[in-house]
Amino acid sequence: MPLSTSINSRLHHQHETIRELIKGFSEEQLKQKVIPDKWSIYEQIAHLSAYQPVFLQRVRKMGQEQGLSFERYVADNDPAFHESYKKTLKELLDDIDTQRFLIINHLTALPEQTLRCTGRHLKFGLLTIVEWAEFFLLHEAHHLFSIFMLTAELKESKQKF
Repeated sequence: MPLSTSINSRLHHQHETIRELIKGFSEEQLKQKVIPDKWSIYEQIAHLSAYQPVFLQRVRKMGQEQGLSFERYVADNDPAFHESYKKTLKELLDDIDTQRFLIINHLTALPEQTLRCTGRHLKFGLLTIVEWAEFFLLHEAHHLFSIFMLTAELKESKQKF
């Protein structure tokens, strides 16, 4: 069960969508709460930045120890998320690129046997490392879609004024 072409491709390029979606917006605009009580675009990006090291750490642990269970990641409870929000946009994007490089190198170097190692997600059950990679990418895609919707809202509000 090696990494599929789809997983490999998305690992290499999906995160690049962030730059495309936010092009033309200032940091100040990205930090605006477009929808009250929901994350801003900037918070979405900070979350993606803070979560990548968590994912890599979990995958590394799964490759070393069987039978692990992982609590649901809650960004608001993660000091790294709050620290990420304090970074400049350039720093956040650079962090995402660097962490993605580390994730890609780690996952693509794993032997097929290690890719079959499992860890338990409390909601989705026992997942192999390959399935965790899929989950990671789908989670990221969810936030990319949120960024897409929020940037559309921002554009719409800018046109009204």
